[in-house]
Amino acid sequence: MSKIPVIAVVGPTASGKTGLAIDIAKYTDGEIISADSMQIYKHMNIGSAKPTPSECAEAVHHMIDFLEPYEEFSVADYTDMAHKVIYDIYARGKVPVMAGGTGLYINSVINDITFGEIDADYNLRDELNNTAKEKGNEYLLNMLWEIDPEAAEKMHPNNLRRIIRAIEFYRVTGKRISEHQEETQRTVSRYEPLMFCIDWDREVLYERINKRVDIMIEEGLADEVKRLADMGCTREMNSMKGIGYKEVMDYLDGKTSMEGTVEIIKQSSRRYAKRQLTWFRRDKRIHYLNPQKPFEEAKPIIDEFLKKQIKNT
Repeated sequence: MSKIPVIAVVGPTASGKTGLAIDIAKYTDGEIISADSMQIYKHMNIGSAKPTPSECAEAVHHMIDFLEPYEEFSVADYTDMAHKVIYDIYARGKVPVMAGGTGLYINSVINDITFGEIDADYNLRDELNNTAKEKGNEYLLNMLWEIDPEAAEKMHPNNLRRIIRAIEFYRVTGKRISEHQEETQRTVSRYEPLMFCIDWDREVLYERINKRVDIMIEEGLADEVKRLADMGCTREMNSMKGIGYKEVMDYLDGKTSMEGTVEIIKQSSRRYAKRQLTWFRRDKRIHYLNPQKPFEEAKPIIDEFLKKQIKNT
């Protein structure tokens, strides 16, 4: 059976993924599937750097702006939805182009990782959530280190849901979730990926991040967060734990000054970019592009890739 070709534009925040993905989609008659864990939410446009209406007019975008901030959404939910969207795009004779910086989303789809269906243990979840409230997320992450260090190494303390999910998986099945994921990764994927990343100098990337944060503030990030708070969104919601949102919530609560808030957002964004770079550097399939001419460098690679796919059809 021939594989479905998928082009993926990955990389850290503020690296120019959206622009490159649009250029590639226009060149290949493709459609874009967002792989960003914040752009899925409605009402969260500025802080998530969601594609603008003009950018969406240049190329069809999928999987953005469809979920209310208070709704639950897992990696497994994303993967199931993305598979359906990719099949639909491909069935219509177009090229699926994934774009985003959420490495777990990208890998789960193109590596065709399946997530074990286990009965949810809601009592255990409540117990773990209460433990986190009393003793902090780090306490649960340390629990996970004891049972599954490989999974714990990949997790940030702020991602409480994933930490709880990994502990729950072990308690219910007796198997480490990292072991389960490794088994599913050995499954042959239905996709043939071509992956790109714009290779910025680290200091230049950090300057771009700082500038982007300044623009977000100018565009009204504080007003956006205030509207979300007025809608009933709280800092406990996963949507409000995104960089920019939780910091502005502190500002609105009078815990920080605006100047201090901006600096914290910049610092958090740079740290996040560093983690993203570490994640993607592990994937040897990625082609790194000159930031001065990324699309020009990508075109011949895309041509060869698509020509090969036609031969294999």
